Amino acid sequence: MNLLERLQGGIVGVATGDALGVPVEFSSRDRLKRNPVKDMMGYMCWNQPPGTWSDDTSLTLCLTESLSNGYDIENIGKTFVKWYQEGYWGAHFKVFDVGGTTKHSLARIVNGESAYFSGNLFEEDNGNGSLMRTLPLVYFLRTIKNIEERYKIVKEVSSITHGHFRAVLACFIYVEYCLLLLKGIEKFQAYIQVKEMVNAFIKSEGFNEKEANIFHKVLQKDISKYDSEHINGSGYVLHSLETSLWCFLTTDSYETCVLKAVNLGEDTDTTAAIAGGLAGLYYGFNAIPETWKFQLARYDDIYNLIDRFHESLRDD
Repeated sequence: MNLLERLQGGIVGVATGDALGVPVEFSSRDRLKRNPVKDMMGYMCWNQPPGTWSDDTSLTLCLTESLSNGYDIENIGKTFVKWYQEGYWGAHFKVFDVGGTTKHSLARIVNGESAYFSGNLFEEDNGNGSLMRTLPLVYFLRTIKNIEERYKIVKEVSSITHGHFRAVLACFIYVEYCLLLLKGIEKFQAYIQVKEMVNAFIKSEGFNEKEANIFHKVLQKDISKYDSEHINGSGYVLHSLETSLWCFLTTDSYETCVLKAVNLGEDTDTTAAIAGGLAGLYYGFNAIPETWKFQLARYDDIYNLIDRFHESLRDD
């Protein structure tokens, strides 16, 4: 599978998972067990038509667009602000959902703060708002061999809104895992490798041991071996990382992965967007059901943006 197929699969995979989850966001797991999501739906929670994606995809596309012109953290921040203020890269050119940490951080940029220093740093600011949009970095970082340099860039991009170590490390684990998948490594083998790499990196950098141990289900244990009652669909970044990996590793197709993510309940759109990015990158664009992806709002715009991003990547 070539880079373009994995790029289309990843970005469209985020948007499709997001759109599947939007109508049932905040639904309980018990409710979704009784009435599981099986197909693209609309209205319900946010009263949006079928195929509508949320801030997860909007910010993913903002990051994709900015990276198409090279790496500029201030430009990324300004593009996020353009979405927040004008609905730029909104599914219907408007914002209907924004997380509190993201809102406060982007307001700082509006007020003149540098995107290098705009993010919230407190422990309570560890929602999944930076993890949900981080996938485009995978394609951009694929030629950077130095792990310290990759970590620095992931940290800077996360910290535009989410600057706490926990949110940054979650993004880093996700990106490093995706980089292995991008090389065509089988997903369980890639999971073994990413644990070895990240654990060695944490040790070499002398990171806070207590913080690093919070990731024990992912980095010390095998997340795929946990039962569903130990998997949480909340918007906490640690839960989102664990759950997206669990959904990906315990299914064997894009479709089953994202439906499993949605039907866990709670933060359905973001869980499915993060898991959908993994599955789309791994299984490829053609593995995403056509009846889903062609229902996506602004499908042609997304497709054209991916082409522009791909062209920029071919130069490195």
